[in-house]
Amino acid sequence: MLIRSGKIQFLFWTAFFSVMVYLWLITIGFQTFMLPDEKPMHFPENIVTLMFLLYGLLIILILSGTIVAAMIDNRYYMRFFGGLLILSFATFLFAKGMFG
Repeated sequence: MLIRSGKIQFLFWTAFFSVMVYLWLITIGFQTFMLPDEKPMHFPENIVTLMFLLYGLLIILILSGTIVAAMIDNRYYMRFFGGLLILSFATFLFAKGMFG
């Protein structure tokens, strides 16, 4: 059995949940705005609120992972969380540019 320190486990689970929240956010966006057959009769305010909450949770997870990775000087997770931050920001800008 491989025993890892608590900091590395924290980074692993933070990275795992960051990816899961990002995929959840993308899935909700596609199902709501890109894939429906007919246009919704009203603006889906509850879904947009959920997406903003998920985006906020994603940013908190990414920043906490980045801070811990920088504190213990783990290059792999610093690059991973930096890339995920850039990807999530680019996705946000793409969605903002597409939907206004």
